[in-house]
Amino acid sequence: MSAPIGMIGLGLVGCALSKRLLDKGFQAVGYDIRESARTEFVALGGIALDSAHAVAQRTAVLVLAMFDTADVLSILEGPSSVLRDTQVTLVIDCSTGNAQALAALAARLQAQGIAFLEAPLSGSSSQIANGAATMLLGGEDSVVAAQQALLEALSPKRVHVGSAGMGARAKLATNLVLGLNRAALAEGMAFAEQLGLAPQQFLDLVLASPARSEAATLKGPMMVAGDFAPQSRIRQHLKDVDLMLAQSPALPLTQAHAALLRAAVAAGDGELDNAAIIQQLRRALNPIRAEAQARAEAPHPVLH
Repeated sequence: MSAPIGMIGLGLVGCALSKRLLDKGFQAVGYDIRESARTEFVALGGIALDSAHAVAQRTAVLVLAMFDTADVLSILEGPSSVLRDTQVTLVIDCSTGNAQALAALAARLQAQGIAFLEAPLSGSSSQIANGAATMLLGGEDSVVAAQQALLEALSPKRVHVGSAGMGARAKLATNLVLGLNRAALAEGMAFAEQLGLAPQQFLDLVLASPARSEAATLKGPMMVAGDFAPQSRIRQHLKDVDLMLAQSPALPLTQAHAALLRAAVAAGDGELDNAAIIQQLRRALNPIRAEAQARAEAPHPVLH
């Protein structure tokens, strides 16, 4: 544990993972392009550096929490590759990415003597921080076996689903179900409101019935309270849904879900928690009320 772990990407997932490492006695050095993210990382006990390459120079193990595979490829193999002139021997990628591209990346890194593990997590940032998210590992058996202590610190719940590329496939499939569960809950709540049921009353009914789900347990209270402080973001889930449709364009429910998410992003909800999808369903089910609310919230012109 004396050698620091390098963290690149200190957003919701990166900070949650960093907290787990630091709480388990690991040292961590990290970088994010946003100063606010670096400040939060330091508050957790990490050491923020001034560039991603500076992080790679201080460690043998890099943990990436990037937005997508394009960012991962850029940071590792772009013109300013963080791997140049470093002693990095292991890269753990916690993003949800492109399975084919990640499998090819793993092969290229292996040729350079660098091991690669996919480690996307199924769960929100708060679940990751609490050890309740499930890590979906893709990579060589020997690498997984050799890194048990580090992986246990990152996530006590892990499933090794196969070689590199399989982690992304498993994450997309589970995210498909999770996202549709969340959208179904939001649609049901918006529909219940039209029928005259209060949101909390409807949620209590769902939780006491076979309609109960993890989405209802975790996101239902946020929908009722209108608390959309992000633990995961709508725009990030839309990225995952687009990856699903790239793999299989004929998914009918996912096509409808993608349209719903795009409308939410267009309405300005992309940076909000995924629970905020209920706002788009309310707008769709009651456009007159939504238009009146938008007018009421708009700034009024100052008359001179």
